[in-house]
Amino acid sequence: MFAFLKAAVLGAVLTFVVCLFMGSGGSSGGFLNVRLLTIADVSFYWSWVLFVAGTGLAFGLFLLMD
Repeated sequence: MFAFLKAAVLGAVLTFVVCLFMGSGGSSGGFLNVRLLTIADVSFYWSWVLFVAGTGLAFGLFLLMD
């Protein structure tokens, strides 16, 4: 369970960084579907597809390290 929580944090960081560069460049990322989200007057680019893929990849790596 702790490996999944660590993987979710790393997946969120990966998603934020990749979407920042792709979204500010004007690209939607095709299948990644990068969109501008606004929550409480704060706007940022986000992709749920990239978040799930990044979290899954990090989770797999954490499980392999055990």
